[in-house]
Amino acid sequence: MMTDVLLYQSTDNGEINIANGIIELTDTQETMAYLCLFGGNEDDSGDQDSNLGWWGNELESDSALKYVSETQYLLRSIPATSSNLLRVEEAAKRDLAVFTDKNIADDVSVSASIPELNAVKLAINIDGVIIEFTENWGATE
Repeated sequence: MMTDVLLYQSTDNGEINIANGIIELTDTQETMAYLCLFGGNEDDSGDQDSNLGWWGNELESDSALKYVSETQYLLRSIPATSSNLLRVEEAAKRDLAVFTDKNIADDVSVSASIPELNAVKLAINIDGVIIEFTENWGATE
């Protein structure tokens, strides 16, 4: 079984948990999903002509493994309204496409909701395992 450092969402972005000097690990796909959604440059819209891509993408030759994090960009550039939830879901599906493109998972689905003012909850189903992130939705009308 493979493990990874567990990243969790806090009010000021991703964090790791250290207890008694030991970093908490996970055996789920949570860290990879988190990095796909929020690991790129938050100013990168994902457009082909953008020169704002995450610097680590310059070292990656496989385009399926490059972080774009369109979800992160949208949450900082469009208003937090129910009418924009579908846009966020579609962006998250594109960000998470690496799971199916690289045969890491057979099925990935995303559901977005607004649990409170200026927040979005993403419920991600990866082969039957539900991973949830609640993120600030920073754009205003």
